[in-house]
Amino acid sequence: MGDTFIRHIELLGYEKRFFPSQHYVYMFLVKWNDLSEKVVYRRFTEIYEFHKALKEMFPIESGDINIENRIIPHLPAPKWFDGQRSTENRQGTLAEYCYTLINLPHKISRCLHVVSFFKVRHDDMNPVTDSQIKKPEVFLLPKDSKKNPTDITGPIVLQTYRAIADYEKSSTSEMSLKAGDMVDVVEKSENGWWFCQLKNKRGWVPAAYLEPMDGPDESEEQEPNYAGEAYMVWKSYTAVEEDELTLKEGDTIEVIHKLLDGWWVIRKDETTGYYPAMYLQKAGEVNTSVKSEQRNRSAPPRRSTIRNVKSIHKQGRKQISQETYRRNSKKYIQNQRNLRGNSQNKANVIVEKNEPEGNKPKAQPAVPPRPSKDLIVNRCTESTR
Repeated sequence: MGDTFIRHIELLGYEKRFFPSQHYVYMFLVKWNDLSEKVVYRRFTEIYEFHKALKEMFPIESGDINIENRIIPHLPAPKWFDGQRSTENRQGTLAEYCYTLINLPHKISRCLHVVSFFKVRHDDMNPVTDSQIKKPEVFLLPKDSKKNPTDITGPIVLQTYRAIADYEKSSTSEMSLKAGDMVDVVEKSENGWWFCQLKNKRGWVPAAYLEPMDGPDESEEQEPNYAGEAYMVWKSYTAVEEDELTLKEGDTIEVIHKLLDGWWVIRKDETTGYYPAMYLQKAGEVNTSVKSEQRNRSAPPRRSTIRNVKSIHKQGRKQISQETYRRNSKKYIQNQRNLRGNSQNKANVIVEKNEPEGNKPKAQPAVPPRPSKDLIVNRCTESTR
């Protein structure tokens, strides 16, 4: 058993391939202890053969000696003919199998058999394709797959994006790009890193370097939310550009605009600015292994910092100035204060109206006005008559 081991395996979905004949392969995102992430493709027959060998290696843990000692999860045998429906329905079971497998004792989860099976192969990086055969259909597992294991998205056509500038990868899990490259986006992460494929290459790419083919504006990008969403800073960052904020770990902030390049506009008190989304954590959310892994990863580049951008669209992206963010944010905060002040005044009026009579101060009797001198003289004259 070596030092290399798998930290996490995530089932992304499956592909329907047509070369050399129609068949199905499952897509797994494998996260290793060196923080690298690789996508591998395996047929179910391969997975089942791996499972049988694992049981033979650990007869006690597989329950072959005593069923009560079994900790290795069950896996149903492949059918005589595995079609799309069985491939689809098996996803929930397979996702649970991988989760349980990696959380078994280290002698099983980190054994050479497990590590070798999920290592990247040549055909993972260079899948066999034929230009005369139609492109594989991709079926992605939804995020809430645990609740609905049979509810899938496919078949889907992956979105095609174009690189607007050259990008040189800085780690083995990333992918280099040349301006004009056309890539298919498999997964979009909020942190600004997207998992893409380009012919036989796959890897993470900064979203800032990609533009959709149909226009510069992203329909998925949300509108600003000046009410703000509570987040906490879990990794410090020192501002490089003037419109960024410097914050330290543990600071509480409000997110007012989530942008696809992974740089969100946040508000600290009444100050706004950009901050890397991957260094933020939703208030009350438990820290995850993914967040811990990102601690050692650099933030993706911002769209505004990319030089010599070669866009195919004449009209540029619609951008909001930082001054507009600040002005609208202050306006919202002031409106909220005014509303709270008005609500408090109304509440005080209601309290006064509903206060019991015994608690109210007694009204003093009205003092009659003093009569004038002329009035007194007239009354005396009348009395003497």
